Amino acid sequence: MDAGKRLSLSADRSGIRLDLFVCQSSEGLSRSFVQKLIDDGHVTINGELGKPSRKVRIGDAILVNIPPLEPSPDLVPEEVPLAILYEDGDILVVNKPAGLTVYPAPGHPRHTLMNAILAHCPEITRIDNSVRPGVVHRLDKDTSGAMVVARNKVAQLNLASQIKGHRMLKKYLVLVKGCPSPEQGAIEAPISRHPKDRKRMAVVEGGRESRTLYKVKRRYNGFSLVEATLQTGRTHQIRVHFSHKRWPVVGDAVYGVGVEWLSRQFVHAWTLGFKLPGSGEYVEFQAGLPADLREALEAVSRL
Repeated sequence: MDAGKRLSLSADRSGIRLDLFVCQSSEGLSRSFVQKLIDDGHVTINGELGKPSRKVRIGDAILVNIPPLEPSPDLVPEEVPLAILYEDGDILVVNKPAGLTVYPAPGHPRHTLMNAILAHCPEITRIDNSVRPGVVHRLDKDTSGAMVVARNKVAQLNLASQIKGHRMLKKYLVLVKGCPSPEQGAIEAPISRHPKDRKRMAVVEGGRESRTLYKVKRRYNGFSLVEATLQTGRTHQIRVHFSHKRWPVVGDAVYGVGVEWLSRQFVHAWTLGFKLPGSGEYVEFQAGLPADLREALEAVSRL
């Protein structure tokens, strides 16, 4: 399929999902690619932004915009400092600092975590020729903390299976404005692209199932330090869920609330637990709070 193409489709069947209809009606488009097009706001149905699960009706007018493909940057090794929590022949567990993007992308081709990892273990490129070899999960640029990367294909498949089966433990420390009540519980709210702003995520009816467990660890004057455990891994899940509950994340410029004593979102991947691909032994790794977040807690305690 040529890049930058527009497809005009008219539904000739009723009751089929939008993503499946577009996929079946468009030669050369995979379902996962179509789902991403829909999530990114490139598919409309009768002039409205579509959702993958929406059922089409006979005569629905469906417009698919396939944006021009941007060239992927090459992955090259760079001597970027790495805080390694653990490594063996199969995996590398690192404590990612805030401000570091996980892998290159158009507009940000260098100085990423993957550039640093390639310098440390060059064999990782044997997994595939993408800019994200071995990556099974990611952290937002301004989120710090523990992250695991596979060093070979077998380990990558093993870790991906653990994530898909919800067998990987991912706990975060999050500072929110407000006092969550009850002090522990679960947030279950579907997440998808914002219906009007495709650069943001939102709680949307018909979105992807999303679940976050939370427990208040300490209360401050109008703020709370919360332990959040992801049971699904949606984009911006913690930030969207807490915003939805009206407990916005401190320092989050997109969904949260700004404060003068913190320049980035207070979200830290604190604990990561899984079975080692090589031995099957269950292990957990903890990444201590970085200096800026420790200073933020000192600042909020003085309010």
